[in-house]
Amino acid sequence: MNTQVKIKILGPGCPKCRALEQRVREVVERHKINAEIEKVENLMEIMKHGIMLTPGLIINDKLVASGTPLPSSDKILEWLKTLSKS
Repeated sequence: MNTQVKIKILGPGCPKCRALEQRVREVVERHKINAEIEKVENLMEIMKHGIMLTPGLIINDKLVASGTPLPSSDKILEWLKTLSKS
């Protein structure tokens, strides 16, 4: 993946939010993905994305997870590969 992927992790800093951020960063690093990762903790900004339950994960402006159980590393990688092509 040569094109930079834009990733937003939305959450106020709860344990699940921090775990999602850590997992995303590990996947990006392990697979050497060119990515810009932004952590959004401001509740008004989170709500602008239509997210009412955190953590939220947005990849290239597409909401892929919100308030769900923590996605696996494999699922995150799948989303990154799929959405980096769009």
